Amino acid sequence: QVQLVESGGGLVQPGGSLRLSCAASGINFRLYNMGWYRQPPGKQRELVARILSGGSTTYSDSVKGRFTISRDNAKNTIYLQMNSLKPEDTALYYCNAAFGTLTPGDYWGQGTQVTVSS
Repeated sequence: QVQLVESGGGLVQPGGSLRLSCAASGINFRLYNMGWYRQPPGKQRELVARILSGGSTTYSDSVKGRFTISRDNAKNTIYLQMNSLKPEDTALYYCNAAFGTLTPGDYWGQGTQVTVSS
């Protein structure tokens, strides 16, 4: 059974930082492209950052320079370091696992809420 479990969300003031984690089980993690997506209130889910099985990374323009995605294959975990957070970063953040594709894969976590507010 495949499981993706996100953690690390919370309430933070503008300009603050958070680190999200996503622990995967039930897949051969090192072979999967992993991504962070987010869904702001009333909007569609969007890609935040992706890290391929080989380690290459991609970021949306809105987070480039502020967020960093990384992976630890020994721990079957990906991370999203979020700095200089803005109110518009407020969203439910999801982890996704995709095998052999750059589009979202079949496996999603339950999401972790990030709220940026003073």
